[in-house]
Amino acid sequence: MEPKKIINLLRALRVNQWIKNTVVFTAVIFSGNFFNADLLWKSLYAFVVFCLLSSTSYVLNDIIDYPFDKKHPIKRFRPIASGEISIPESTFIVFILALVSLIISLFFSIQLFVLSLFFIMLHFFYSLYLKKQPVVDIFTISISFMLRTFAGEVATGFHIPIWLLLTIFFGSLFMASVKRHAELTFRGKEARLSLYRYSEHFLDFLTYTFGTATIIAYATYTYVEKPPQVTSFLSPIISQIAPEFEARKWMMITIPFVVYGIARYAQLLYEKAEGESPEKIITTDLPLVVTVGLWGLIIISLIYVF
Repeated sequence: MEPKKIINLLRALRVNQWIKNTVVFTAVIFSGNFFNADLLWKSLYAFVVFCLLSSTSYVLNDIIDYPFDKKHPIKRFRPIASGEISIPESTFIVFILALVSLIISLFFSIQLFVLSLFFIMLHFFYSLYLKKQPVVDIFTISISFMLRTFAGEVATGFHIPIWLLLTIFFGSLFMASVKRHAELTFRGKEARLSLYRYSEHFLDFLTYTFGTATIIAYATYTYVEKPPQVTSFLSPIISQIAPEFEARKWMMITIPFVVYGIARYAQLLYEKAEGESPEKIITTDLPLVVTVGLWGLIIISLIYVF
C-alpha cells in the first residue's frame, strides 16, 4: 500500500481521537491494580477493541455524512469527503473493522462482546438519526463514554465508585455541550442538523450545568470514597510517622486541578474557538496538559505510593 494511502487511512480512522478510549483504564487505575500486569493487559485488550470500534463509527459517520461534508469548509478535506478513499473502500473498511472488533471482543468474554455490539449499534443509530436530535445527541455521546468505562469494569472485574462514574457522565456531557457551542458560534447552524434547534443561550446553560455537575460529582467522590489500600515501600514508614495519614481525605487536594481544567477548557472555547476538537485541546494546550499531568501524578501517588 502506498504511503499516501496509509496516511489517508489513518486519517479516516481518526487515530488521534483514540485518546477518548483511555477511560477504559479508569477501573484498573482507581481500583489500585494499575501495576497488576494481568489486569493491565486485560484493560489494554479492551482499549484496543474500543479503538477499533471507535474508528468503525468514525468511518461509518463519514460515509453517511459524505454529501454534507463535501460542502463543509473543513470537513471537505477528510479522506472520504475529498475522494481520497472511495465509498466502496470505506464501506469495506467499516465491515472489516466491525467484524474484527466484535470477534476479538467475543474471544475475551460475552460481556465485552455485548458492550461492543451495543456500542457499535448506538453509533450506527447516532450517525443515522440520533445526532440530528438536540440534547439526545450529546447524551448519546455521554453514553458512549460510559460504555467505554464499563468495558474497563468488565475487563478487570472491579467496579468504579458511583460518584466517579457520575463524574465521567457529566464530564462527557460538558465536553459535548462545549463542542456544540463552538460549532454553533463559529460555523453556524449549517454545521449539523441538530444545531437548528439549539440556541447559544441554551448551550451556555448546558455548559454551565454540566460543568458544575462534574465538579460536584468529583468533589463528592474524593470526600466519600476511600482510596484503595495499596501497600508500597513507603507504607510502613508513613504508618509510623503519620498513623492517621491514610484516614484523611487526601484525594480532595486534586479538586482544584479538576476545577482549573474545566475552566481552562471553557476559556479555550470562548476565547480561542477551539472547542470543536477536544482531543486537540487536551493534547496540545500546555496549561491543560500540565494540569492533567499533575492531577494524574497526584492520583497515582496517593493510591500507589503513600
